[in-house]
Amino acid sequence: MSFNLTKYFKKQYLQEAEGFPKDKWAYLTDSEKEEFSEEIFNLISTAYSPIGGNPNYTTPSNVAGSEGDAEYMVIDLDDDPEFDAVKISKKKGKNSKLVATGHDGSKPAKSAVVRITAIMLKQPGNYIEASGKLKDILSSKGVPIVTDKETIEKVMKGKTIEMNDDGTYQRYIGGKQYTKTLMGNPLQ
Repeated sequence: MSFNLTKYFKKQYLQEAEGFPKDKWAYLTDSEKEEFSEEIFNLISTAYSPIGGNPNYTTPSNVAGSEGDAEYMVIDLDDDPEFDAVKISKKKGKNSKLVATGHDGSKPAKSAVVRITAIMLKQPGNYIEASGKLKDILSSKGVPIVTDKETIEKVMKGKTIEMNDDGTYQRYIGGKQYTKTLMGNPLQ
């Protein structure tokens, strides 16, 4: 086995310079949200590009601006100094709503963000509104699906929703109607 001194020093010093550990999720501070807003926005844009983007993230300024009250968890999985994935959540009363993800398009980054999302959603007080492929992936990872109308209405308090017969619901986000499924373990 050979030892790559350049790779060792690059990883060692980039890690120290950026202040973020490799291969571990870390929360961003408010000043770091501002500093890394373009990088975070690019990760979100990559993840949501197949569905036309995320309506809450239309410019990098949303990261520290209109979405600045969110908690941003990031991870760096490879040798370059940029983040490879982001998990975004917001406090909603006693709960934490997972509101968005982002990744660089690589398989390790996609896997990391799905893994942390599934882990979080199995814990009490965490939930997500999911649809499409993400709903199917999270369901296959054992994340609970909430179909009880009363629970959904409590969790979505203040939001206009129309229940569907299958336990999903319709709601408007950014002026566009979506079919959503409540998943996770929201506290009541």
